[in-house]
Amino acid sequence: MGQLSKFFGLRERKTSVKTEVIAGLTTFMTMAYVLVVQPSAIVGFGAVPAIVDINGISVSKEAVVVTCAVISGLITLLMGLYANMPFALSTGMGSNFMLGALLQSGSISFGQIMAVILVSGLIFLGLSVFGIRDLIVRMIPKNIKLAIGSAIGFFIAYLGFKNTGIGVFEGGIGLGDFRSPPVILAVVGLLVIAALTAFKVKGAILIGIVATTLLGIPFGVTTLPTQLFKLPDFSQVGNLCFQFDFPCLFTPAFIVLIFIAFFGDFFSTLGTVLGVAGKAGMLDEDGNLPGIQKPFLVDAIGTCVGALTGCTTITTYVESSSGVEAGGRTGLTAVTTAALFLLSVFAAPLFLMIPDAATGPALIFVGFLMMADIGKIDFSNFSEAFGPFVMILFVIFTGSIASGIAAGILAHVFIKCITGRLKEVHPGMYVLCVPLVLYFLYNTPL
Repeated sequence: MGQLSKFFGLRERKTSVKTEVIAGLTTFMTMAYVLVVQPSAIVGFGAVPAIVDINGISVSKEAVVVTCAVISGLITLLMGLYANMPFALSTGMGSNFMLGALLQSGSISFGQIMAVILVSGLIFLGLSVFGIRDLIVRMIPKNIKLAIGSAIGFFIAYLGFKNTGIGVFEGGIGLGDFRSPPVILAVVGLLVIAALTAFKVKGAILIGIVATTLLGIPFGVTTLPTQLFKLPDFSQVGNLCFQFDFPCLFTPAFIVLIFIAFFGDFFSTLGTVLGVAGKAGMLDEDGNLPGIQKPFLVDAIGTCVGALTGCTTITTYVESSSGVEAGGRTGLTAVTTAALFLLSVFAAPLFLMIPDAATGPALIFVGFLMMADIGKIDFSNFSEAFGPFVMILFVIFTGSIASGIAAGILAHVFIKCITGRLKEVHPGMYVLCVPLVLYFLYNTPL
């Protein structure tokens, strides 16, 4: 224990091994859904076990699950050991569904997808190595940074409402069926977490998840696995590795696709790292994260490794905030989450029995907690408040963190310019606006 404390600096960050392990468990519990959603996003929903792309490459759901679990575990482990940050990484849902839809429609091959992701990751890596990402972060104004955390809070709450069925978001926005067992359980789970938090019980989110999962058994919401451990079939995993079709990259359509993939990953990672770090109290007085280049570098390496192994873009997950709320402050939280991802390869039935009705309330509650930063934004100054407002609005109604941050930055610069406050904007912000405008102009499917 003493060596762990020294290596991760537990005493300096006022935490303990027990707290960090609970935080890691909590983070994993809230993002384990990726192991269920990932195969459906790439291969397609329904009972189809595999898809054959236009070049004859077979991509199976089982291979996708195994690859996702292994790469998520290894890159999250790197985040914990190298960056010493409580951030977990896995495949980005935004790029998953965008690229998966193109694959399923026959518009592009699996090799073309991996080529796009690899180039995007290499650009990411180059910016991280040379410190350009850090420069971009530092030139963004403080109010915009504060708004990022709040915007993510709204986004997380939205995911919780959607996944549990408490809210319905098809054909408009409305209430779900409060007579259905999943919705009832989700509400109970949210109340349990809130009550435990009110009494300052450590690990309230994790306890709420476990309690809701157990309550779901008699309601028929939680399905007990027939076996706890299962040796995965690695035979099809090799089909996904080192599959690249580089000639396609020289066409205008794929240049745009690389652009979209890169900026989506960049701003999603930026928003998540700053938002979660802010909730953990890691930001300095200017809203910057000391040593931010390390988590950025890990994220970039993850994307490159993901492309090599047949995984979509690897990005830092907003669900890391649930672990932070459980007390996680160091890389030990990430190491714990990584271990669970690696174990999930062999114990998938056990981990995947956790229903949305159990993880959803955790996301809703974390979203509420992250919205606290909105009170730090200076709304008395319109030129400072309009950008954050636009950012939060776009995140909520587009369901995209990347689009929200991009829109918020553009709105901020616009207001500063028309009010004659050009000197209050960092020169780099004007340069950044050019690709952000292009992002909106060309952010359409192939």
